[in-house]
Amino acid sequence: MRITRAGWAVMAVLSTLIVLVSARYLSFDPDTYFSEQRATYLAHQLPLGIHIFGALVALALGPWQFSARLRRRSPRRHRRIGVTYLLGCLVGGIGALLLAPVAYGGAVARLGFACLGAAWLATGGTGLRMILHRRVEDHRRWMVRSFALTFAAVTLRLMLVAAKVAQLDFRASYMVIAWLCWVPNLLLAWWFTRARPGRPDRSLVRVKVAPGGDDL
Repeated sequence: MRITRAGWAVMAVLSTLIVLVSARYLSFDPDTYFSEQRATYLAHQLPLGIHIFGALVALALGPWQFSARLRRRSPRRHRRIGVTYLLGCLVGGIGALLLAPVAYGGAVARLGFACLGAAWLATGGTGLRMILHRRVEDHRRWMVRSFALTFAAVTLRLMLVAAKVAQLDFRASYMVIAWLCWVPNLLLAWWFTRARPGRPDRSLVRVKVAPGGDDL
């Protein structure tokens, strides 16, 4: 799977913007919570803080794991970033599972977020297991899938903005978005990283800069 430099830049910029916007939740200021969930967040600030902190770490570091230049020139730094990313996924995923039972939108949304949290932990854990067994290509596949779920933080907010602009019913939209923010991401990541018998393995995500130039 290869992405262009522009594609990588869009991914990194969107991730960084959501990190900056969502960091305000760590202030635990009630005014930062949307009104429908304010009382719930105030009653569950510890799991909220756990989830937000872990997710922000994972989202901020995730794009840099796809830098072939970083892997090639500084593998030790790549490993350190990877370990920190996986710790962010672990913390964020645990927080997600703790928050899912009280999520806004009823049983449909709660199940959607619970499945997202479980899949997030599972893909990250599998990616770690693959590299510990020196199965590098499988590790790369699973880390792409992991970040597809981390990127749900971006797609969730973009979809909520779109629903607001379209003036859709917030509760109904939220129930659908609880699934749409991550299922298509995971399916696309799975499709692009699937093993193709008889074809060269292209699960390594690279950013092509220019003919004859360096990969990012």
